[in-house]
Amino acid sequence: MALLNFRRPADAQPGAPVSPEVEAFLKGFSIEVMPRTADKVEDFRDLLPDGTRVYIAHIEGTAIEDMVATARRLAKGGFQVMPHFPARVIRDRAELADWIARYRGEAGVEQALLLGGGVAKPAGDFDNSMQLIETGLFDGFTRLHIAGHPEGNRDIDLDGGDRNVMAALRWKQAFAERSDARMAIATQFAFDAAPVIAWADRLAAEGIDLPIHIGVAGPAKLQTLIKFAIACGVGPSLKVLQKRAKDVTKLLLPFEPDAFIADLAAHKARNPGFGIEAVHFFPLGGIKTNATWTKDRAGASGVPANQA
Repeated sequence: MALLNFRRPADAQPGAPVSPEVEAFLKGFSIEVMPRTADKVEDFRDLLPDGTRVYIAHIEGTAIEDMVATARRLAKGGFQVMPHFPARVIRDRAELADWIARYRGEAGVEQALLLGGGVAKPAGDFDNSMQLIETGLFDGFTRLHIAGHPEGNRDIDLDGGDRNVMAALRWKQAFAERSDARMAIATQFAFDAAPVIAWADRLAAEGIDLPIHIGVAGPAKLQTLIKFAIACGVGPSLKVLQKRAKDVTKLLLPFEPDAFIADLAAHKARNPGFGIEAVHFFPLGGIKTNATWTKDRAGASGVPANQA
């Protein structure tokens, strides 16, 4: 697979999809923001298609007031709002209930991403997303997403395996079968399609059929991506960035996910039952840069609301 060809063809025209397969694969994409980055965007309708799902990342130390204000603003703009609920950042059931009440009461939130949170020491009673689910406080939500790790997670499986991760996914699969909420797995970003395909096929073989929303790092400087990849524990696919870094002629060029997307889109086209349902972008090089890149490749489904 052409893992390093991340430039668009020279004759490609802005606004034109790279291929029908890529256009179809990008349809219904989601994107992630933080309150501080959202504050820099004057109007999200200038950047994103109407109804785009926007995750709001909750970084440790972020005030819930800022999170809710961002959710309220996005909801008023016509977007589907999905805030993070990081278990290890939440002190107790009372705080969780307060957060949920604020999101639902002030911003009409009905979707949530539940995750451990990546914090070494829990702030209180919760250590993982299963404990959040067990509170019953998310009953009535229309959609619940959980975290996935195509290349493993050493915070959960210290030995580098996946025994604990797989056990957690089986538990969540069982919950999904008795829940009224639509559930999906939103994953960490990766850079190589091969391990992602192998991981998705493994889940299917294990009877885990939750739809996968594959994490994709948006266009960014190579140094920026390497920094985030190391911090987030990206696994073997980090070698794609490291190989690129050895080519001094490409160090100053933006690193774009065209080949990664194209490989997955082609696999999906050949295998319609493949478990990836949607793409979720981490705009590490900026949301405007990511939105422009996506618009140029997603056809009509990538047109911002104010231009539709």
